Amino acid sequence: MNVQAKGILILGVLLAALYYVFPTYRAYFTNTDPLSVEGKLNLGLDLQGGMYLDVEVKSEEAVREVTRRTAQELEDVMIDEQVDFIEVRQSSPTEAVIEMESGKTVALEASPFDRFIVQYDLLTEGDLIRLTLRPDEITRIRQNAVKQALEVLRNRIDGLGISEPSLQLQGENSIVIQLPGLKDRDKAIQLIGPQAVLEFYLTNPDATPNTYNRLTEVVKYQEVWDKSTNTLLRKTPYVLEKKVLLTGEFIRDAQVRFDPQTNQPYVGLSFDSIGADRFAKITRRNVGRNLAIVLDNKVQSAPVIREAITGGEASISGQFTVEDASDLGLVLRSGSLPAPIEIREERTIGASLGEDSVKDSLNALLLGGVLVLVFMAIYYRVSGLFAVSALVFNIILILSVLGAFGATLTLPGMAGIVLTIGMAVDANVLIFQRIQEELRRTENPRAAIREGFAKAFRTILDANVTTLFAALALLQFGTGPIKGFAVTLSIGILASMFTAIIVTRLFFDLVYLQRRQLKAISI
Repeated sequence: MNVQAKGILILGVLLAALYYVFPTYRAYFTNTDPLSVEGKLNLGLDLQGGMYLDVEVKSEEAVREVTRRTAQELEDVMIDEQVDFIEVRQSSPTEAVIEMESGKTVALEASPFDRFIVQYDLLTEGDLIRLTLRPDEITRIRQNAVKQALEVLRNRIDGLGISEPSLQLQGENSIVIQLPGLKDRDKAIQLIGPQAVLEFYLTNPDATPNTYNRLTEVVKYQEVWDKSTNTLLRKTPYVLEKKVLLTGEFIRDAQVRFDPQTNQPYVGLSFDSIGADRFAKITRRNVGRNLAIVLDNKVQSAPVIREAITGGEASISGQFTVEDASDLGLVLRSGSLPAPIEIREERTIGASLGEDSVKDSLNALLLGGVLVLVFMAIYYRVSGLFAVSALVFNIILILSVLGAFGATLTLPGMAGIVLTIGMAVDANVLIFQRIQEELRRTENPRAAIREGFAKAFRTILDANVTTLFAALALLQFGTGPIKGFAVTLSIGILASMFTAIIVTRLFFDLVYLQRRQLKAISI
């Protein structure tokens, strides 16, 4: 590569790097107000403060829910198939029991029942058939519950608009959440905390909390809160049939809408094709009855079914503000958690801690950089100044790549930058030492420069590639801060190779190799 090509390449890289490092520079090219342009380099929780949560997923509740749903769906199919039985009930978190009429049997291994029992071991005891979840299925359900909870929480947190949130599995049933730069802590808890289990029940208006049938009915309450004082004003009881008619798993969308008569916000629900068919069947069979909409065991509303609803639409009304309705819509769109979660640890890291961390890290970075630069300039003289210029270019290049990909800079990441400074200087030291060796063998400085770069290249490549392998391993198998360190180290390795081989060489080409007569070099 000739001098002109190297110059064009370096100039292009420098302009691109500056574009992502300096907002004012970027504003000039995008013709926008410099004050409105934000830097693209995100700071981690340890640098800018935010929120740290350690939540536990109650995976045993997911096991209980699977058994409950199996019992309910099996009961529905047995009714449709006109099987003579007394009831299907859940006797424990892992067991369902079918009580048959005296002398009656059912072939559960045959269609359409067989699809419900693939997870269970069967045991017949007279008129009772016990379905027990297999141990391997219990383990699978628990693991899937934690993984699904991780995805649901990630979708909810994305709705908060937080830059570079971190969610990681820890242990068997824990999730660690880091929310850098979080401003509204209460809103985050409200979105992350609820399980958001949406269920539809039929009410029994003739029963009361004192007279209801505890075998077939359950009491749930509608709560009315004073928003200004955050106090509970009243609780209205509803007696509901135990059978869950429909759940929120069939929701396709949930959006804030406004009542044209009262202008009050409510949440409009749209079901998918399966949910729309089921909702139409439910409303067609129960015209004139109240359908209770229950979210996380609390009745939101219980409207009367006036006619069959075939469009797959429903609504949740209540004393919602626009923000409340919007948050509820976000939670429902994200999906319900497969099991309840419990926040075991919560830490709010203030901005002052982040500022102190940034200040101390920058001081360490500047001190280390200045010491290296002074040493290079004194020991290698003019060639050392070439290395210093290449090193400044190297740091700008690292920050620009981080900004271009929207990466998050953490304290370990800044440590990676400090380590990269040493590695970048090391590459220049290898080149300079090679040039000095060649100068001892020959009196031709021009040939010494060429041979020095050529012979040092293989050593630089070997050293950097082996370090890059280690950095990629950390990136693949590490978590959190380790990944931040690995990212900046990987970028730094590639940048240091570029600056040592291309940028430093360009300085030698311009200052020395362009001369017609070259008798000595300062190194």
